[in-house]
Formats: sequence, structure tokens, C-alpha cells
Amino acid sequence: MKFRIPFLILCCIFLLSLAGCATGIGHSQGEITGEVTTDSAIFQSRLTAICKTRDCELRGTRGVARFEISTDPEFTRSSFTEWINAESENDFMIKKKVTGLTPGTRCYYRLLYGQDVNTIETGPACTFRTLDPADVASKVSFVVVTGMNYFKFHILPGPPNKHLGYPGLETIREMNPDFFVGTGDNVYYDAYPLPRKTQKTMRREWHKQFIQPRFVSLFSQVPTYWEKDDHDFRYNDADTTGDLKPSAELGIRTFLEQVPVVDPDETHPVTYRTIRINKLLQIWLTEGRDYRSSNMMEDGPEKTLWGETQKAWLKETLLASDATFKILISPTPMIGPDDMTVRWPAPGQDDRYRRDCHADPMGFKHEGEEFFGWLADNGFLDKNFYIICGDRHWKYHSIRPDGFEEFSCGALIDANSRLGMAPGDPNSTDPEGLIDQPYTDQTITGGFLKVTVRPGEGGAPETCEFSFYDENGVMLYTTTRSANQHCPMSSHSEYDIN
Repeated sequence: MKFRIPFLILCCIFLLSLAGCATGIGHSQGEITGEVTTDSAIFQSRLTAICKTRDCELRGTRGVARFEISTDPEFTRSSFTEWINAESENDFMIKKKVTGLTPGTRCYYRLLYGQDVNTIETGPACTFRTLDPADVASKVSFVVVTGMNYFKFHILPGPPNKHLGYPGLETIREMNPDFFVGTGDNVYYDAYPLPRKTQKTMRREWHKQFIQPRFVSLFSQVPTYWEKDDHDFRYNDADTTGDLKPSAELGIRTFLEQVPVVDPDETHPVTYRTIRINKLLQIWLTEGRDYRSSNMMEDGPEKTLWGETQKAWLKETLLASDATFKILISPTPMIGPDDMTVRWPAPGQDDRYRRDCHADPMGFKHEGEEFFGWLADNGFLDKNFYIICGDRHWKYHSIRPDGFEEFSCGALIDANSRLGMAPGDPNSTDPEGLIDQPYTDQTITGGFLKVTVRPGEGGAPETCEFSFYDENGVMLYTTTRSANQHCPMSSHSEYDIN
């Protein structure tokens, strides 16, 4: 049975933490569990002052903390990490990779924190489940999100409980998936009114995001995997070139600092990785910013979004996988269609052609086509391989002429959503209408993608279900794929586009 923490209790805990001004220390961004495997996980928290500043962030504060871990929700039998100092150099983060956990086991942990080891307070319990071994065929579900634009949500009028944060987070918490994937654009450094160009202002965007109570409550019970894209790297459609701030180095470093994506003790971390969820599912999370060629480079065999090392790793690990379903989660689209042009060109761009992803003819189309050719040559149409992408502000399900499929999760919030480009639109990257699109949003709506993998029963094959939801939990579209059976079974809950 999945463990649920009542939302009202968590809100009370959050408000009580804000009320403790006498101690001057708290952890009001809550805890985040990241990179769960069969035997390890990364725990993250941040020691904060209690009272908010005028711009709604909680400043960090010096102190000490450690994590207490148990398989018992009452913590009668526990283990502990070492004490960790919260210092300004690392933004007062408390982060630790914990190993030696038992596969397929419900775990609980909490933060022990204070100004020193003699003034320790105990935080509320968080929970997660370690992954099953690769020979266990179990049901698993996860959600995929993008486009969490804080400014667009909070600047517009909204319901009285708007201060709690994005409604979609509460919807996801109630669904209680096994894990959450943020595909990038988790914050926006270039959002109105001023771009964030310094470490201080970039960190502030993460602080404001994660102190929203719905983030705190969600991440107390649902573990995470993170990717970055352009807006939480530097600015719109950014690559690593140019002198415009923030620098690529600062964007990379801040991402590694602010989310539990790599072991904090790792000296040369990489953010592309694959996770074997169980016998039925393996996912790949790619890095789309750190290794790319200049966007302005002419497309061709030498231009790469992934970099040669990552691309070789991706092919090698895909070939080695015996998981029933294989899902590549990309920060940016590979099929689309995308916009052919952009309203505001990226710095250094002297035209309006979009050059940001594998779906863009002026971007990285050659590498994308080469990869799809490689997939076809190696039989991946018959190996239950699918693509999920973030970045685009609308949800869609697209199928290439060769049969490969992509699901765009769309922006999480209504205020950051828009209608998409349809196949055949002369302003799209598919003006000839070669892509088949069983679904795209017909109204401007936020939301997310939920994926559910189920073992077969009674001789039936294993299945993978892809479902789009709006931010309030209304199912908009769902389609199911059976193992080794590349044919759709689709239904439309609200918007019928046929």
C-alpha cells in the first residue's frame, strides 16, 4: 500500500515552521528525494530563516543537520547520516546520497536540524520506496512535467488558495505516483521583469519555487528525477556560447546545487543517465544543454545536441536493455511539430528560425534523423520504445511516418500554456503534414502526462498507458500500448479532435 501524508497536516506543519521565529532556523522548503534506485537515494533540504523577505523567498541560515532513515514510520529502528554543515558557499543546502538500502522497500526519513548539535529539532517524516530489482514485474506509474513559470502563475488573479502553489501539484499528490520527472524549465531565469544573471538571483528563483506548500507536500511523498532545459540553464534557447550572463558554467553549477540530481560528493558529475525501474520499465534522461554545438552552426553531420560521448552512451545502453518498455525522456522535442520561427530570437541570432531541438530543420534535425534511422535499423519499433518530451507549452501525441511516437507533457500551469503547431501548418516544422497527431490540446490548458506500466495478467500482454491530465485532474486523452504490439488503443475524455 502506498503511504500518503494528509495534505492538511502538511500545511499545518508548514505554517508551524513559519511561526518559529524564536529559533530563527527552519527548513521551509521541505525535503526532496532524488535519484532513487534499488539501494540508494539522494536526500536534500535547505536550512532557512523563518520570516520571508519582501520578494517571497526565505533566506538561508547557518546550522547543522543530518538525516534519520528507517523502514519503520515510527523511527523505532533508525540509521543516521553524518552531520552536515549548512554554509553560504553551498546555499545552506543539506544534501546526502544514502546507500545500502533494501530493494522494493518503503523507507521513511526526516531532517534533524539546528543551530548546533545541542539545539536539534526534528522535522516531519518523508517517504519513498526503493525500486524493485530488474527481475520483478510490478505495476509502476510516474508523472512528467515542464514549464513551471512562477511569475506567470502568481502575477495573475487567482483563487484564494493561490499562495499554496500550482493546482497541478496537488492533483499529482492525490494520484500518488511512484515518481515525478521534471523535464526542465523548472524555474525561469529570464522571466519578467528582469533576467536573473547572478548566482544570488538564480538561487532565489529556486527558493521561491520550492517554498510553495504544494511542492513541500508533494515531494514529502513522491521522489523525483530532474532534467534542465534552457530557462533553468541560462535563457530562452540557450547554448553554451556567448558572453551573455548567466554563463553556461554558472547555469550548470546552480542546477546541480538546487536539485538532488547527482551525488554531491561526485567530482565530475554528468546528468545524462538511465534508471532501470523494474523488469517492465527502463527510462533514459538526457542532457540537452551542456554538450550541444552552437545553435547557429549550420545543421549537418558535425552538429550535435547531445555530444558524441552522450550519444554513444545512449545507443549502447539502449541496445543493452532487456526491459519490456523503454522510454526516452528528453527535455526538448524530437518529433514535434515545433514552431518554425520564434517571436524573440536568441542572443546572437540574426533571423527568426527556431534552432533549439531535434525537430527544428535549422536546429539539430540531422542528428535527430540519424538517431531515428539507427533506432529503425536496430529494431526498436518492435522493442516498445517511446519518447516523452518537455519544453513545449502544449500537450500532444505525435507519430512519425516510420512509426516512432512522442508524447509532449505540456506546461504544468494554465498561465504558461498555449495552443500548439499542427502538422501541415506552414509555420510549423512539419509543413507537409507528414506527422500523424492523434491528440493535441484544443483549448489552452496546463497539465501533465502520467504513464502507467502494468504487468500482464491471465495471458494478456504487459501494457504501457499514456494519459494527459489538466491541472485539476481531468483526463483529456489516454492511449495504451501493449508489449510487442505497436498499435494504438485510444480514447478522448474531454476534447474529441476527430
